[in-house]
Amino acid sequence: NKLVKMENELKQMTTDICKKYKIEFEMIQIGGFDPVAFDKECLNNIRNSAKKFGYSYKDIVSGAGHDACWINTVAPSAMIMCPCVDGLSHNEAEEIKPEWASSSTNVMLHAAIASAT
Repeated sequence: NKLVKMENELKQMTTDICKKYKIEFEMIQIGGFDPVAFDKECLNNIRNSAKKFGYSYKDIVSGAGHDACWINTVAPSAMIMCPCVDGLSHNEAEEIKPEWASSSTNVMLHAAIASAT
């Protein structure tokens, strides 16, 4: 798991720095959960919709705890992420271009129609 690896690397670097400067630290995890495996049919419908319109797409894993992660425990679900200007998301300065919103919504609509048929 990539997050576990990153956490272990952070702990090791912090330990090394603390030894060097003869200081102590304590790391307390206040939240977290394992990544969610979304419904394969929903994911395929999203991919196929993106391909249908010639949109680029990339499969990613999000550990942000979106609603779809919880819905996925009771109903098939998946997520569509829209790119953000300069990659800045989950921030009040987040911004998307209108054409990105339109493309993402178009994919969502056609994926939902495919799921319903």
